Amino acid sequence: MSISSLGGQVRNPYDLGRTPGGSSGGTGAAIAANFAVVGTGSDTGQSIRSPASANNLVGIRPTRGLVSRAGVIPNSLTQDEVGPIARTVTDAALLLGVMAGYDPADPITAFGVRHIPKSYTQLLRTDALEGARIGVMANLFGTAERHAEVNHVMEGVIAQMAGLGATVVRFDLPEYDALASAVSTSQFEARTVMDRYFAALGPDAPIKSFADLVAAKTSAVQKTLEAELAVVDGMNSQAYKDRTLNRDKLRLAVAKKMADLDLDAILYPLQKILVAPVAAEDQLERNGTLSNGTGFPAVTFPGGFSAPTASAPLGVPVGAELLGLDYTEPKLLGYAYAFEQASRLRKLPKSTPALPGEP
Repeated sequence: MSISSLGGQVRNPYDLGRTPGGSSGGTGAAIAANFAVVGTGSDTGQSIRSPASANNLVGIRPTRGLVSRAGVIPNSLTQDEVGPIARTVTDAALLLGVMAGYDPADPITAFGVRHIPKSYTQLLRTDALEGARIGVMANLFGTAERHAEVNHVMEGVIAQMAGLGATVVRFDLPEYDALASAVSTSQFEARTVMDRYFAALGPDAPIKSFADLVAAKTSAVQKTLEAELAVVDGMNSQAYKDRTLNRDKLRLAVAKKMADLDLDAILYPLQKILVAPVAAEDQLERNGTLSNGTGFPAVTFPGGFSAPTASAPLGVPVGAELLGLDYTEPKLLGYAYAFEQASRLRKLPKSTPALPGEP
């Protein structure tokens, strides 16, 4: 929800009655409002991609092991990733190039060695979608009336990609429906990884353990932290082992489906409904699990806007997402770039007009 214990609720610059997604919503709102050129987010569930979707931005959740997580306050050993948020595909690609690389402080980055191109801009071409096979995963779309505005935008994305030379293949992945609710490991890992983080800060740190942090009661997500602290030795539990196995099952199911259908990428909305109003208790019906549950990379990019309203004069942004197999970021960025250049969906929010002297 992007609520700061210091500053309160962050608001979406496109609709001040809605949230900017989360949890990196402050970064998303600032970039959308032109307060910054680029930013970064940490994505355990969808905290890079949710604000990208909600704020008409580009977000990249990289392949597991491509970008170091050292220095980030962790939530999950398995799910945490760090990646760029930007207004354009080119800016996001350039920032990913700076961020990617081996870091001994995060050994998982050893897997990314020799998988990093000279530049993530190498496939940014207006004809990148010609000949691409894009799978549209139907069971990541809603079918009720509340899904209508997002579905309308996404059908426009699909049609434009087809018009740019892509072959669109619609399919269902039943394994996702069976496994999606049983692949999250963060609640079992949070206490362990948090304690490791605070222990590494040294004796002068004001907070020395996860328990100290929870006891301080300064967080806007206090109930979540208390629930995570209550899980003792979670990484040795049978439930954790089952979820780890389920992640492998989902990863295999996605890879097999892509092989069976000869797909280059999978397309779906990051969120099945419009981003939540500020009065809502949570962001609902997000599709971040397909990436965070498999470790495969995903690129979120502007798909369009809902119909304008009094509170959203341009409409509410709707983010589309492309997912591919490991280390296919250059290809995914190329597809997003081709769509971006053809659609030209970037609009400055009405709530943050240009300052005097700005073009």
